[in-house]
Amino acid sequence: MAVIARSSIALQNKATPLRRFLSVATTIFISLAPFAFSSSAFAEGESGAEQLRQFVRNSKTAEGDFMQQQLRAPKANEPQDKGLKVVRQTQGRFVFQRPGRFIWDTQKPYEQKLIADGKQLILWDKDLNQATFRPAGQALAATPAAILFGETSLDQHFELVDGEDRLDMKWVALVPKKNPNAKNGNDLPYTKISVGMANGLPKALELIDGLGSVVLVTLDKIQLNINLPASRFTFNPPAGAEVLRLN
Repeated sequence: MAVIARSSIALQNKATPLRRFLSVATTIFISLAPFAFSSSAFAEGESGAEQLRQFVRNSKTAEGDFMQQQLRAPKANEPQDKGLKVVRQTQGRFVFQRPGRFIWDTQKPYEQKLIADGKQLILWDKDLNQATFRPAGQALAATPAAILFGETSLDQHFELVDGEDRLDMKWVALVPKKNPNAKNGNDLPYTKISVGMANGLPKALELIDGLGSVVLVTLDKIQLNINLPASRFTFNPPAGAEVLRLN
């Protein structure tokens, strides 16, 4: 998803559709973005689904660290007893302000930023010295972004299904409700979207697509409902950078 490979790998994969990157990256960030409410407000026994609903209702801003892993099942010639294999891992910082503003700042192993300022999505790649701009509405149409950054109820668009407790988290599945205008019933590229809640905070997001590819995002050091200046989401490409504008 999930990301654009670096250096020579990045150049070889330059044909990878930007839409795929934006869809996955924004889905990961925005699906987690609404979670900005004090964990002390939740009783230990409260279901993950109800915690998620309260986060969506009460979230304003948040900032924290993330680690993102792309996983796959072992191949036939690989050991079958070690579970999913990590094929790519990135980490960095995230920040959001509802509705419609966020920064997904990848810092390791390369520097790349995905920025939404409320009107457009900007992908900045430091290694390529390239900034790509596109309208936010089009780029976010195939993700939960429009719902989770908007003011509508999460239950209008998803069935929230409590799952099993796993890895010390209460997992909640977000099952898209059918969209009669979508070709396959809904516009999302994933067969499964799950959020892991622990102690009143979102700790993980798990995305699975139709090919069985898994993206796992874990969050840490979350600061809730912080004051953010509007300029925090302003991005101006440095002099000499290549700028692409997509309609």
